[in-house]
Amino acid sequence: MTRRLAEVAKKVGVSEATVSRVLNGKPGVSQATRQAVLSALDVLGYERPTQLRGERARLVGLVLPELQNPIFPAFAEVIGGALAQLGLTPVLCTQTKGGVSEADYVDLLLQQQVSGVVFAGGLYAQADAPHDHYRRLADRNIPVVLVNASIDDLGFPGVSCDDAVAVEQAWRHLSSLGHERIGLVLGPADHMPSARKLAAARGLGELPEERVARAMFSIEGGHAAAARLIDRGVTGFICASDPLALGAIRAARRKGLDVPGQVSVVGYDDSALMNCTEPPLTTVRQPIEAMGRAAVELLNAQVGGSAVPPEELLFEPELVVRGSTAQAPRG
Repeated sequence: MTRRLAEVAKKVGVSEATVSRVLNGKPGVSQATRQAVLSALDVLGYERPTQLRGERARLVGLVLPELQNPIFPAFAEVIGGALAQLGLTPVLCTQTKGGVSEADYVDLLLQQQVSGVVFAGGLYAQADAPHDHYRRLADRNIPVVLVNASIDDLGFPGVSCDDAVAVEQAWRHLSSLGHERIGLVLGPADHMPSARKLAAARGLGELPEERVARAMFSIEGGHAAAARLIDRGVTGFICASDPLALGAIRAARRKGLDVPGQVSVVGYDDSALMNCTEPPLTTVRQPIEAMGRAAVELLNAQVGGSAVPPEELLFEPELVVRGSTAQAPRG
């Protein structure tokens, strides 16, 4: 018990006497300090006293599909920082191949009595994936916010980058450079943001099915998909992520083609270091800071008991032109 008091006091930066007053339900402690002590108990893995277990922890699950794509650590940094400013402690849950699943993480977060969960990418973005674990959260009235997709029948609010505007910016940029054979490298068929991008592209110009290739979200996936499109005569690529775009550049080079002299490539996200690649990547930037802060505001409103409309807030992307796009080759 003494060791627990000392650890919690050190974590929060208060005296052991203050921690003791909180644990014993005594007066004379501010609400902010009280919440900080309870959060420290949760973080350090100690059980709350019986009389305090009914309250939800000041923990918020932050569930990410991976950390290989730099966009997800970027979202984690913004969302985690905004949560901390509100006295909420983010619990990072990252899926790994063959490891803990998203549903397993949801069970774990429910056991921890979290105040809410932010999903920044995940199975909710795949129409054909299992969604039962999201229903468990809805049934228990746990505040949830989804980033970059939505589940229509669960009533969760969300924040997303506008996929239609992103594709329109990329398409018009490539068209202005004289590219007539524009192709798309997208995620799997049931990936909702990819489906939105495809629908938008089909409304912008000629896009036969042979100029659309699907891949897993990785450099290797982008390489394989883009290689097929290059063989079909595509000279301008719109990719659904920056790693896919880097794969497309690699595919062009392996075929002896110059980027951007013969093939132009546009990515999506503007994740870290894309201005340091060779050539620097032209990409459509997601407003990560604004989206992350909006997600936390939506979550905090729900935690505070406010009703939040189950709508998806769409944020405007921005085309960032760098060295991977140029005039289309003649002839």
